[in-house]
Amino acid sequence: MTDGTDGPAARTTAQRRRTGRWLAGGAVVALATVLGLTLALRSGAAPACAAPIRPQTAALLAPPAASTVHKGKATFYDSTGMGGNCSYPAAPEDRLYVALGPDEYAAGAACGGYLDVTGPKGKVRVLISDQCPECGPGHLDLSREAFARIADPVRGVVDVSYRLVVDPPLAGPLTFRIKEGASQWWFAVLVARHGNPLRAVEVRQGSSGGWRAAGRESYNYWLIDSGAGPGPYQIRVTDTRGHRVTATGIRMAPGQVQRSTVRMYGGTSGGSTTAPTPTASPTVPASPTARPKPSTSASARPSPSPSALVPVDAPGATVPTTPPATGEAAVFAAAPPGCG
Repeated sequence: MTDGTDGPAARTTAQRRRTGRWLAGGAVVALATVLGLTLALRSGAAPACAAPIRPQTAALLAPPAASTVHKGKATFYDSTGMGGNCSYPAAPEDRLYVALGPDEYAAGAACGGYLDVTGPKGKVRVLISDQCPECGPGHLDLSREAFARIADPVRGVVDVSYRLVVDPPLAGPLTFRIKEGASQWWFAVLVARHGNPLRAVEVRQGSSGGWRAAGRESYNYWLIDSGAGPGPYQIRVTDTRGHRVTATGIRMAPGQVQRSTVRMYGGTSGGSTTAPTPTASPTVPASPTARPKPSTSASARPSPSPSALVPVDAPGATVPTTPPATGEAAVFAAAPPGCG
């Protein structure tokens, strides 16, 4: 992949063993010096393993706050058809999306939210769908199409401001996808079309019994290690703004997108809702549990362009205030063999 500019000639970066990645001269030195970051990718089709979250720093990770206008830099990249680390099957139809650095990606807590990004030419709204391992705080790696809305792509990197969108318009009711390999003894679900980032997902078998809290994985699935029974399920979803809805009749149908009849907010055509109460952006817990391996849609993403990446100065059981430790298609990619 080229850096998207017509400026100085780019050179292949030998340190990254993946074709199609380009960095301008001196960028690797700048990146290593400023960020102190070494990106090691495995060769072949298997995705790279994510680095573990250190307990002492995990609590510092959080999505961008909705109450704050953030200042930073923007670059752009192409997702080559993948939906990114948030496990969506593909980029959104309008191809307006963004990858965040590890601090703001927050181990998946930012997935599914939207940012309004303002640059030299104007403003664009983008879906948070991916992680940029090389990006520091304040560095947004936009899709090529999104970058073109706010700046001339020939510039490659521009100053921007951005804010997390509160209650963006929804594309439709919530959708749910049970992960391949799930059964009554191991439960994992991907929730989409929720607008605001999610705070909690709870599951119960049938229409009675207690609610069980699912833990969010860094690739955006919600997991119950011991399973939730054979189904069908009620799934209760709470977002970071305090909206809470319950979808019913979700089946144990791994690999299938199931469209509910309930919207996260703004009116429903089924299910149940409770009134929203604004809440703080979530933080990542300090002791993530062992987690299954992400699907191929959460594989390593291309490097941002251009390469001058200098970083700049969030009736049932109680819902936790922070997540527990830890586009649509009919078929998602299956989980690959495990990373070490």
